[in-house]
Amino acid sequence: MASISPVQVIAVTSGKGGVGKSVVAVNLALALAGMGRRVMLLDGDLAMANIDVMLGLGAERTLADVLAGKCGLEDIVLQGPGGIHVVPAASGARSMVRLSVQQQAGLIHAFGRYADQLDVLMVDTATGIDDATIGFVRAAREVLVVLCDEPASIADAYALIRLLNCDYGVSRFRILSNMVAGPREGRELFVKLLRLTEQFLAATLQYVGTVPWDDSLRRSVQRQSAVCEVFPRSKSAMAFRAIAERVDGWPLPANPRGHVEFFVEHLIRAAQAKSA
Repeated sequence: MASISPVQVIAVTSGKGGVGKSVVAVNLALALAGMGRRVMLLDGDLAMANIDVMLGLGAERTLADVLAGKCGLEDIVLQGPGGIHVVPAASGARSMVRLSVQQQAGLIHAFGRYADQLDVLMVDTATGIDDATIGFVRAAREVLVVLCDEPASIADAYALIRLLNCDYGVSRFRILSNMVAGPREGRELFVKLLRLTEQFLAATLQYVGTVPWDDSLRRSVQRQSAVCEVFPRSKSAMAFRAIAERVDGWPLPANPRGHVEFFVEHLIRAAQAKSA
């Protein structure tokens, strides 16, 4: 395969449900696309996929059909708002474990063919610490942890970071405070999590920013749309665009770790190693 430019692979994850993780993934993808970046959004929740539903796209085929050899990746990729490419999720977290060598090569090649058309691969993982989530996070270059101002959210985010750091050697985490009153509250929330990790872990936490709660978020979800698309002047939409500017400044990998095909290869290997 011809040499390609690195693709920024970002896993958006959280320790618990209800923190707005998928909303963050969708709107960050759209905000980056609005800056001229070529973005693919992969639904990494292999059990309860919802990205296509959130955007009102109604996927007829998913990654499961690609893994089963029923169609190619190009047959399932949906055109989302703002020009983003959406890959609807497969059903069944063990599907990658059962791939033959030929299927593995085909899947890697299929994603690799998109690499020269992408700047960012955004992966919305499942909530928690199941095998699929760990696999996606380990295969990504950047890990964005979403939390909100609830004791359970902080505790579960810490548990996720501790597992990834202690058991899998992930050392850097980007933190986004979501659904809070404002920037001050978002920063305070980050500091609470930072104090825990500094005391017990050898991990680096970097604050990305805050998305304040506003009614536009609720209304956009009800309309199956991204708030950045339907309410671009809302506080939350402006916050997403500001965060996207910071994300766009993250350094690109200088080695194949950032390539899309490497991401898929690493993910398959991680799934197979876990099942061995």
